[in-house]
Amino acid sequence: MKKDTKYWIGFNLVPGIGRVRFAQMKSHFGSLEGAWQATPAELRQAGLDSGVVRSISEWRPRISVDAEAEKLERQGVTALACDDPAYPARLKEIYDYPPLIYVRGALTPQDEWCLAVVGTRRATIYGRQVAEEIAADLARSKVTVVSGLARGIDTIAHRSALAAGGRSIAVLACGVDVVYPPENASLAGDIAGQGALISEYPLGAGPKAENFPRRNRIMSGLSLGTLVIEADETSGAMITARLALEQNREVFAIPGSVLSPASRGANLLIQEGAKLVRSYTDILEELNLMTVARQIEMREIIPASDTESVLLQQLSAEPAHIDEVCRGSGLPVSTVSSTLAMMELKGLIRQVWAMSFVLAREARQGYGVKVD
Repeated sequence: MKKDTKYWIGFNLVPGIGRVRFAQMKSHFGSLEGAWQATPAELRQAGLDSGVVRSISEWRPRISVDAEAEKLERQGVTALACDDPAYPARLKEIYDYPPLIYVRGALTPQDEWCLAVVGTRRATIYGRQVAEEIAADLARSKVTVVSGLARGIDTIAHRSALAAGGRSIAVLACGVDVVYPPENASLAGDIAGQGALISEYPLGAGPKAENFPRRNRIMSGLSLGTLVIEADETSGAMITARLALEQNREVFAIPGSVLSPASRGANLLIQEGAKLVRSYTDILEELNLMTVARQIEMREIIPASDTESVLLQQLSAEPAHIDEVCRGSGLPVSTVSSTLAMMELKGLIRQVWAMSFVLAREARQGYGVKVD
């Protein structure tokens, strides 16, 4: 755990401290450790209002940041602050990203390629079959399946992904040590062993009703897109789809009978422009994920080198000709040409026209390359 992380954990236990307040304190004090040790007057100088300062003053004496950090370590839970390189890059793109997340299990580079699969708690036979098949096919294609561990479609998606040998991430509306619904305790353990449980709520936090809509923004924010399999028009799955649209993510939906209440939401999304999905390949094609397995294989076979790092710094979302890359990097054309070819195979870059290259989305996020 990074030295400063325990102070993020401490402030996350204080009511009224959200993303904006965390940013204010870090900007003013330079670190959360400095903010934790600040006097009320110094906290006010940082721009915090009197209510927040009062909350900090009341809660800080009750919290031992060392004890909280040790508790997480004993339970095998990792805390990731938003300034940690291991914090999911795609999640930090959204407006209301959580300043701190708790992870039980492990996040891996493969999780850059993930899709949220959501739907009704009262799945029909049709919905169950579709969820089982698509989640399994996505997992076999090396796409991580994200869902909310709820009854119905969520549970089916998680189980099917794991059964197919893939990875799954469950985003919880409670602490990662609290399983809801309780009958999914065994499934939660399987997910932690073959993926991760994620929450913005501290250990011991119970599943409050208002937490569920908020956790949905994390599900969609982690993912390249959201697939809705059976949902009523006012369901939580529809909230996740709306959030995905606000976050500039793709939305997919499984069509269903116009006579089935369970399909009203998905059919409405399709009517409004969501991608109609007949099989998992529709999703892979839309997200340009047909070669995910090959990209992962190449990343494992050929690790990133110093030369790759130099070339990544020369590329952006705008096309750059190989001559420009050579001039900017100072490397010989033979080295640049061969390295770019391997980087393209690994999915880090794309050739958009003759000898002109751009960074792929995954490279812009995963490698932290600044794109102006």
